[in-house]
Amino acid sequence: MKLKPIREQVVVIAGAASGIGRATALEITRRGAKVVAGDNDLVGLQTLQDEVRQRGGTLVPVEVDVADFAQVQSLADRASQEFGRIDSWIHVAAVALYATFEQTTPEEFRRVIDVNLMGQVHGAKAALPYLAASGGGALIHISSIEAKRALPYHSAYAASKHGIDGFLEALRLELRHQGLPISVTEIMPASINTPLFDKAETKLGVKPIGIPPLYAPEAVTQAILHAAENPTCDIFVGGAGYALDRGQRLSPKVMDEILLRTEFRGQKTKEPRSAQAPNNLFGPAGRYNRVQGDFGALTFKRSLATWLQLHPAAKGAAMLGAATAASWLLRHRDAERSRVGDLGKQRPRGAVGAR
Repeated sequence: MKLKPIREQVVVIAGAASGIGRATALEITRRGAKVVAGDNDLVGLQTLQDEVRQRGGTLVPVEVDVADFAQVQSLADRASQEFGRIDSWIHVAAVALYATFEQTTPEEFRRVIDVNLMGQVHGAKAALPYLAASGGGALIHISSIEAKRALPYHSAYAASKHGIDGFLEALRLELRHQGLPISVTEIMPASINTPLFDKAETKLGVKPIGIPPLYAPEAVTQAILHAAENPTCDIFVGGAGYALDRGQRLSPKVMDEILLRTEFRGQKTKEPRSAQAPNNLFGPAGRYNRVQGDFGALTFKRSLATWLQLHPAAKGAAMLGAATAASWLLRHRDAERSRVGDLGKQRPRGAVGAR
């Protein structure tokens, strides 16, 4: 399966007004792609369009609530009307709710599922016919490390992300069975420094924060760009997320104990925030139409673990180098033990050792 270079693509981004989606729209248009950007925050889309135009790029804004399939279908139709095709569909749109399960109302739980899971389903459903008509392309879905390991206060959020994981696994197999040249990628970021924490509904009494360390939104953008040009199944963004997944695979019980001790306090800042504060669970929150969040001091700009995933040859070389170094150390240790043993055999009879 071969995907077009970014500069030749028509790209749809669902959830583009802020954070990862905004960073991706700015970078993709900088590289020459034509972008149709969807979000329910029209003001945020308009500021994004202005910024892209100032840089000489092409971006068409479309107001859309991804929980409504008809609106998502109109987003896909608009891309076809404007540019005649879709080459990559990048689905970023998501909402967050920080609350215990007991504190979460059925309406809130359902809304998280409708946006985070059904929104992704709607995006794939609307994009697939256009990708097939174009002779192939990329479906790129941004989920979370919580597709693999749930955190406290995130029963609805984690349920939605686990759902994305299962949905995409099944879809990927079905497309391969049909012989359709459509790449399906799930990108699972660790904590990313975006305005999500400002826009999330919280019942913790304070502003929430992701598990440190956080990573810059541009780190996710690099993974998205890679997936748009190189068929890839799964990408973890952030070494912390990669480690969390490996820990969960190795021992869920141990991970439970670690999270019990760290994450009930670890997801809370000291900044007071009431449950009635503006949030984007049921509509735009406004005021947060930017890429970065407020935790720059805790943020890594890059992730070595992610870079190695995107450069398998370098990863192989690094593993070979580590294996070679380990082999050398073992040989050196054995040689040293042998030398010490030989010295012991040469010790004069009756000698006890230096005092």
